[in-house]
Amino acid sequence: MSQENSKLDTALQEKILTVTRCGLTARESTDFFRLSLGLCYLATLMTKETLDFKKLDKAFNRFIYRSLGPGHSITSILQWMSGEDVVATLDSTRFNRAFGEYVPHVPLESIPFLLGLNLGVAKDFSGLDVRGPVADWIERQRILREGE
Repeated sequence: MSQENSKLDTALQEKILTVTRCGLTARESTDFFRLSLGLCYLATLMTKETLDFKKLDKAFNRFIYRSLGPGHSITSILQWMSGEDVVATLDSTRFNRAFGEYVPHVPLESIPFLLGLNLGVAKDFSGLDVRGPVADWIERQRILREGE
C-alpha cells in the first residue's frame, strides 16, 4: 500500500466522504463510510514507522464524530468490520467501484488481508473464535484469486 495519503489528512477525509455519498440509502452510506474508514485505518498500520496510537485514534475518532455523530468510534467500526453485516458492503459492486476509484492507495486486492488483520486483532483482544461470515468471505476471495 502506498504511503501517499496514508494519514487521515483532509484529502483522505474527502475521499472517504465521496465514497460515503455513493450509498443510495442512509444505512448503505453509513456502511460505506465505516468500511472505507476502517480499511484506511488498517492500511495506516502497515508501516515501519512507530505509530502513536493515542494520537492516531484521536484523529480518526474526531472525524467519525463529525461525520456520524456520537456513539461511534474507530473501535466500534473495527468491531462492525469483523461481523456479519460488513459482508453485504464487501460484496457491493457500487462500494468496490467507488472505493477503488476514490481511495486507490488502498488497493481492492488488499481488502482480504486487511480484514484478516482485523480479525486477528479481534481474536487477540477478545479470545473469541473469529470463524464466521467475514472469515468465509476472505476464504472465498482467496479461492477466486487462485482460480484466476
